[in-house]
Amino acid sequence: MLVLLPPSEGKAVGGSGAPLRPEGLSLQGLGPARATVLEELVSLCTADEEKARTVLGLSEGLRGEVAKNAALRTAAARPAGEIYTGVLYDALDLASLDAAGRKRAQRTLLVFSGLWGAVRIGDRIPSYRCSMAVKLPALGALGAYWRTPMAEVMPEAAGDRLVLDLRSSAYATAWRPKGEVAGRTATVRVLHSQIVNGVEKRSVVSHFNKATKGRLVRDLLVAGAEPKGPAELVELLRELGYAVEAEAPAKAGKAWQLDVVVSEIH
Repeated sequence: MLVLLPPSEGKAVGGSGAPLRPEGLSLQGLGPARATVLEELVSLCTADEEKARTVLGLSEGLRGEVAKNAALRTAAARPAGEIYTGVLYDALDLASLDAAGRKRAQRTLLVFSGLWGAVRIGDRIPSYRCSMAVKLPALGALGAYWRTPMAEVMPEAAGDRLVLDLRSSAYATAWRPKGEVAGRTATVRVLHSQIVNGVEKRSVVSHFNKATKGRLVRDLLVAGAEPKGPAELVELLRELGYAVEAEAPAKAGKAWQLDVVVSEIH
């Protein structure tokens, strides 16, 4: 199974240690594209702080993120699983997994990124600020920029495995599974179910959507199961206590849609 995750906007500080080694990152086919985005981001943040803040969509309170980006080449790097924070990653709680769970996470989880394209949680990266929705002056929208290099490396990364796609819409623009890979891909939506005046109402709640996805991934890692396809995944999630509604694609080459329905937000 390959699980596709969004990053977090906020990130842990890099701490101390060796700086980024681009050649040490997974998916080396993304290397040239990564170098280009890194160069553009560092140049932007070094040359003009105000322009960089506008391009990156940063508030006045996040002005310090520009200086962080300017120093990316020399900043300390840490495993991506420690850099990404926020609701989903708090619920996933990688640090508390046992050795077997951490090993499964290393080979299973792939985090999409506006700067790096995609990284595994063991890849050492510095803390940065650059979402997939950013439009860098020389490159345009990063979601569109990453499509060509991603199309070249992702089918091999997926191999013959089930692909569980938990990315947000901005990160999904960088790669959409096609053909045979799409047929064994399942995308997940978390819906909050409430009874209002005797009628069920369903809605997407951002915070709880992220938390549920984090818990779901953690439960799969702890279970140690390796579902071969979307239908087997649905059965496994139900065994783990999730209320799942599945919609198989109407024709070949399309992904499955899974709705995880929750009644309590916590």
